[in-house]
Amino acid sequence: QVQLVESGGGLVQPGGSLRLSCAASGFTFSTSSMAWFRQAPGKERELVASIAAVGGSTIHADSVKGRFTISRDNAKKTVYLQMNSLKSEDTAVYYCNARRFFWGQGIQVTVSS
Repeated sequence: QVQLVESGGGLVQPGGSLRLSCAASGFTFSTSSMAWFRQAPGKERELVASIAAVGGSTIHADSVKGRFTISRDNAKKTVYLQMNSLKSEDTAVYYCNARRFFWGQGIQVTVSS
């Protein structure tokens, strides 16, 4: 079955960095678009970044452009989200997504001093 397992979340101070990882299994990773979403308390889930299956083109939400970078390693079947210059408003549960259909369980990222 499809599994998406996120790791790398936690508590970080404003201005700090974290790298989220999502290990995938149960489907053909190399031909699947991947994405990261997030959901803050009381807010709807929103797209943070996505990366295409072929060519690796990326899209980043305006709120994270220049701070976050999505990437993928097809050999490791893993997608990453490098998050720099974190702000308190980045606090949310972050979800890995495959093909805009399959979801990970989510991982908490808290930005606080």
